[in-house]
Amino acid sequence: MPLVDALDAVEADIVVDLSDEPVLPPAERFRLAGRALVLGLPYVGADFRFEPPRLEPFDLPSLSVIGTGKRVGKTAVTGHVARLLALDRNVVVVAMGRGGPREPELVETQPTVEELLALSRSGRHAASDHLETAALAGVTTIGCRRAGGGLAGAVFDSNVAAGAELARSLDPDAVVFDGSGAAIPPVSTSARILVSTPAHDLDAYLNPYRVAISDLVVGVGDVPGADIRVDLHLRAMQPLRGRRTAVFTAGPARVEHLDAEVIHVSRNLANREALRAELQRIEADVYLVELKAAAIDVVAEEAAARGAELVLAANDVAGEGLDEAIRSLLPQRVTA
Repeated sequence: MPLVDALDAVEADIVVDLSDEPVLPPAERFRLAGRALVLGLPYVGADFRFEPPRLEPFDLPSLSVIGTGKRVGKTAVTGHVARLLALDRNVVVVAMGRGGPREPELVETQPTVEELLALSRSGRHAASDHLETAALAGVTTIGCRRAGGGLAGAVFDSNVAAGAELARSLDPDAVVFDGSGAAIPPVSTSARILVSTPAHDLDAYLNPYRVAISDLVVGVGDVPGADIRVDLHLRAMQPLRGRRTAVFTAGPARVEHLDAEVIHVSRNLANREALRAELQRIEADVYLVELKAAAIDVVAEEAAARGAELVLAANDVAGEGLDEAIRSLLPQRVTA
């Protein structure tokens, strides 16, 4: 066998790792695994096997937004990308999630709180990413379901391919595919954006693989290795007008800029037990909530029971050079 310095120095069908400590520590082996996956090669060892994620071909101008994990701001970036591209072209977003619909679901209008409550009461998850994007970004959205997620981002099962075909039938100028957590949409897109936060190390595990397959790395906050730093700013979708307001989010968010008397801030949208306990102690005129996790089935229901107004909150994305970088990924504009 030839001795080479790089995995792409010879033609191969598979990479077999016969190393161990102390020659190659786990971090180095993950790096090699990531490099093999970028080259489309399986990486196998004594008790593991990594396969390159299989991506369905897609020939329309398209962009996927992926993350290094949950709660990194990926959906906010997806919404920003969609709104930006929709300024001069017809855009469709295909979003996948574990709580997504059994069959791809087309949402062509912004759902209201009342419509989301009706969905929740029918047994649906009314805070799925596609509903969040449709409600906050105001673009045509297709919701899909995925099950499972591998260390390299492959999904165990999904209906995203069917969602992609539904998007194609709408004759869009561009399609944006929204990932789910660290799972990657199983579609081969024209370009890819990776979103991360300081809580996730871009050099850890198989994150170098995600970096290598991405055209732009966006850091929400100070993320070493990111191409562009951005910040998220919570924005109420309707005026708060200085009223007594309780704020509900799935993670840290600044609230001092809101035009409201903020009487309570909760980060427990993903913790229903803690959320319900908090709600018992709150007396507010307005419930401002991110459209995530228990936003509808718990917070919106409580607001409705108390006669309080529920206002959805968007996360605006701001960062120097971000819009120019996004446009460079899909530069063709529609002039008609």
